[in-house]
Amino acid sequence: MQTIKKITALETFPVRHPVLRSGKSIESCHFDGDNLKSTVHYGLFILDSITGVISLFKTKNNLFPNQKQFQIRGMAVLQDYQKKGFGAKLILNAEKYCKEQNTDLIWFNARKEAIEFYEKMGFKTTGKPFEIKDVGEHTVMYKYCKTLL
Repeated sequence: MQTIKKITALETFPVRHPVLRSGKSIESCHFDGDNLKSTVHYGLFILDSITGVISLFKTKNNLFPNQKQFQIRGMAVLQDYQKKGFGAKLILNAEKYCKEQNTDLIWFNARKEAIEFYEKMGFKTTGKPFEIKDVGEHTVMYKYCKTLL
């Protein structure tokens, strides 16, 4: 049985660390804004074990002026649970939350290897790829919330 529920920033670390920050300190799993009241974190649980996480930050990207925005950060699914539809469930849950908040746009910096997954979820790329130090190549992706069901 799987469920998605709100969690704390700290509860994201057991998934963020091995998937997004492998080989780095556990402190590297903390993102600026993690503990703001406007930030929301969700965990996907199978039985009582957390297997995936996603965080939504109320922040602005100047590529999208005059838009109410949320940024997805820290989207991760443990390796043994990848390619089973759990990431898609986390994205759909995040989109539902953003729609409930009357958000205009969802955006994020996608890792090169994840772009195809997000494109299948209806996100578009914009701009040129760029490097995030000690993390790798990323591309900005976005979706307008009016396209959400």
